[in-house]
Amino acid sequence: MADSDCYPLLPSSPGVPRLSTVILPVRRWADGGRDTWRRAEELGFHTAYTYDHLSWRSFRDGPWFGALPTLTAAAGATDRMRLGTLVTSPNFRHPVTLAKELITLDDVSGGRVTLGIGAGGSGFDATALGHDAWTPRERADRFAEFVPLLDRLLSEGGPTGVSYRGDFYSAHEVRNIPGCVQRPRLPFAVAAGGPRGMRLAARHGQAWVTIGSPADTPPGDSATGEEQGWRDLARQVERLEAVCEEAGREPAALGRILLTGFTAHRPLRSLDAFVDFAGRAGELGFTELALHWPIPDSPFEADQEVFERIAAEGLTQLTR
Repeated sequence: MADSDCYPLLPSSPGVPRLSTVILPVRRWADGGRDTWRRAEELGFHTAYTYDHLSWRSFRDGPWFGALPTLTAAAGATDRMRLGTLVTSPNFRHPVTLAKELITLDDVSGGRVTLGIGAGGSGFDATALGHDAWTPRERADRFAEFVPLLDRLLSEGGPTGVSYRGDFYSAHEVRNIPGCVQRPRLPFAVAAGGPRGMRLAARHGQAWVTIGSPADTPPGDSATGEEQGWRDLARQVERLEAVCEEAGREPAALGRILLTGFTAHRPLRSLDAFVDFAGRAGELGFTELALHWPIPDSPFEADQEVFERIAAEGLTQLTR
């Protein structure tokens, strides 16, 4: 598909990324869940994402709802804001069934869905279906099959159907009529930290997603840790651009999403901290920043008032 046919993400002002949020599915819909998604739209976020896990880390022993039903409900509660996953993975998904659900969600939302997709990890999702966790190599091999097949199922599943037999996934005369509202399909935002995943982003993605390099970043919010984080991000961007050029893809045509909250950077400390963070991210070519909606007593705890002020005022200060 074309670089940006159906991905209205690249910002109109160079160096000024769009601002999105991630709403974890931890609240009952009638007990604050619906209100959070509506508030996100009121605050003007470009996209509201949610994690696509069966459960996740410290939230495993508490409420955690399904991503795609949550996004379907959010589509009915909002009108303009884009919706998506950060990220879906092969850990418990199959391309055939996932494609059908995504086409339905894209239809219900009126064409507002972005699929964030990654190779998955070794957490709870990796063993919930009763098998051993896949090795990093097997995750990468599965991902390399998963993404191209899902691409075909979403864009080619007309009357003749899609058939495929690979090492991990198969499809037989699968029809997905009428297809996505967004043409030729809904956009992919491919999460990748290394060259192999980045090649998938260059070939099939309308955006690339990173969380930085948490393992190499000193803990805390010290200036040393933050500067190391920026160096790590700069190296990732350099690798991405090299991979795009090798694949014949114009690097500037690929959106770049920075999912915050996993490095030493603390952009939610204050409005000024966010403006500085967003400015430096924009200088590296990031086109979208995703901030976690605050959750008390969690790794994503933050001052709600500061968060909403950042949403309302943060990016306008970069354009002055």
